[in-house]
Amino acid sequence: MPLIAVLDSGINPTHPHVGGVRAGWNANAGGVAEDWFDRAGHGTAVAGAIHSLAPAAELLAVKIFDRGLRTNIEAIERGIEWSLSQGADLINLSLGTTNADHAERLSAWVRQGAIWISAARSGDEDAYPGALPGVIAVEADSGLERYECRAVGETRLAGSPYPRQIPGVDRDRNLSGISFAVANVSGIIACHWGRLAGMSAKQMVAELSNHSEWMQAVR
Repeated sequence: MPLIAVLDSGINPTHPHVGGVRAGWNANAGGVAEDWFDRAGHGTAVAGAIHSLAPAAELLAVKIFDRGLRTNIEAIERGIEWSLSQGADLINLSLGTTNADHAERLSAWVRQGAIWISAARSGDEDAYPGALPGVIAVEADSGLERYECRAVGETRLAGSPYPRQIPGVDRDRNLSGISFAVANVSGIIACHWGRLAGMSAKQMVAELSNHSEWMQAVR
């Protein structure tokens, strides 16, 4: 199973849906590097969505948000650098920026290694790093189940925008959004890592497309 860096608001490693993390780091400027605990809940929900589909995958908690879901390019770069230094196989980055000035900076990091899985769009615009070559971009499709994905381009997949279901709560009353579509795709790819490891993003999407049974997590 792969080592997945979750760049988000941190992770609560004691949450029963998470089951622990290998290591964590706070990438925020002026923050304490060891303080990667999730106080917003978003990163924990993302990690729980990944682990529900790929429970054997190991997680890195990389805190680029704090109590609000906003960050900056410098924090993202620090988080990526640390993730790569830890040997991350997959980088789960649910956010996206439409600022073209950041594209070149992010592209340089994409070439450093790991497979990135990120949001395809922000609003009505293509987002970075999802729009960059070598990145698996994710769209949300509410018609898919959480364990399913489908190819919509050479390096683009669609995933379900829902996190783990809360018992007794209707799915439409739970959280939803592109963050969880990215997490669900990460979980599906992690589930088939033994077959996909060593491939480029384009090769991974093609391989998933050629084997329809791989477009689902093992249940």
